[in-house]
Amino acid sequence: MSPSPTAPRATALIADDEDAMRAQLRGRLREVWPELEIVAEAANGIEAVALAGQHQPDVVFLDIRMPGLSGIEAARLLFNRCHLVFVTAYDQYAIDAFEQGALDYVLKPADASRLAATCARLQARLGRRPDDIAQQLGALLQSRAAQPNYLRWVQAQVGGSLRMISTREVLFFQAEEKYTRVKTEQGEVLIRKTLKELADELDPDEFWRIHRSTLVRVDAITQVTRDLRGRQMVRLRNCVEQLEVSRGHAHLFQQM
Repeated sequence: MSPSPTAPRATALIADDEDAMRAQLRGRLREVWPELEIVAEAANGIEAVALAGQHQPDVVFLDIRMPGLSGIEAARLLFNRCHLVFVTAYDQYAIDAFEQGALDYVLKPADASRLAATCARLQARLGRRPDDIAQQLGALLQSRAAQPNYLRWVQAQVGGSLRMISTREVLFFQAEEKYTRVKTEQGEVLIRKTLKELADELDPDEFWRIHRSTLVRVDAITQVTRDLRGRQMVRLRNCVEQLEVSRGHAHLFQQM
């Protein structure tokens, strides 16, 4: 569905702390709703609220997990001023947001057909007062605080494209200067997210820190041995590389 030629041009704001994800969503929106004007982009929740006040967009696309204010926290300040769409790489967040009464959600990276359906619903609602979802947003915030939602995808810029890697595919993360190396059975990429950020966001039952520079997927470990220097070394499935366990983390493998 496209607006009529005489209808005022719809405007939107995109809020996401990842440059690549904003660019990916902007490109998809250009494909499925070329008439939509992106009036501003925000890198965090605080910027999103400020820019929404400045530009008064019809629609705000909010990443749920952002610094400053989360997308849900920002939505509580914006819900009566514009139509909202949550954009997230966290399936459970998205499902909760949708069930709690938010207009719609889009999973990262934005799929063209799914986004087209969302845009059709948005176009049908333009000109109407946004739904009062303050109570539902409050309940969603409480639910999110009570139930931790761990990182399920990492984003890597590969050439001119964005690659989404499920954490289930990752064998280990390893810090390398300004980047973090992500190793899978298919290969490896570099990401800008720090190892500390990853350690805070990943499920501690799935990933163990075995060294100050290494996080390893527990169920990928096939063997732990000692080398000639007495160091514990971790072997992983379908991976030639061995990883050192530092003395401070040797307690993870106490029987060695």
